[in-house]
Parts: sequence; C-alpha cells; structure tokens
Amino acid sequence: MLALSRKVNESIMIGNNIEITVLEVKGDQVKLGINAPKSIPIHRKEIYVQIQESNKEAAEATINDEILKKLFQ
Repeated sequence: MLALSRKVNESIMIGNNIEITVLEVKGDQVKLGINAPKSIPIHRKEIYVQIQESNKEAAEATINDEILKKLFQ
C-alpha cells in the first residue's frame, strides 16, 4: 500500500485520468473529491463488497437454475 500525505486542496493522480482531492478535514473525517471518467465505477468499500456478494449470489442462483432445468428436461 502506498501512503501519501496531502493537505486540504491538494490532490493525487491515479493514472492519467483519475484525480483525488482532499476537500476537507474535520476531526477524524476526511472529505475527498474524485474526478474520474463516468465509465469508471466509484463506490465506498462497504458498498463495493455488498455488490460483489450480490453478484456472487446471483451467479450461484443462475447456475442452480440451469442445473434444475437440465434435470427436468
């Protein structure tokens, strides 16, 4: 993991087209601004994990449905 120190209004670049800017620091919270192409999904990690779990469950359900269909053909 790369750890960088930034002050308010300072940014870091990820690749050529993603810029992350520190907008505000208040107590133990940091507000970040992310400028990236619309084609790049951006989620908080806890939401990303939920999406991944839902996708996995949906894929497993699809596989189970396909197995059931084959059994009853």
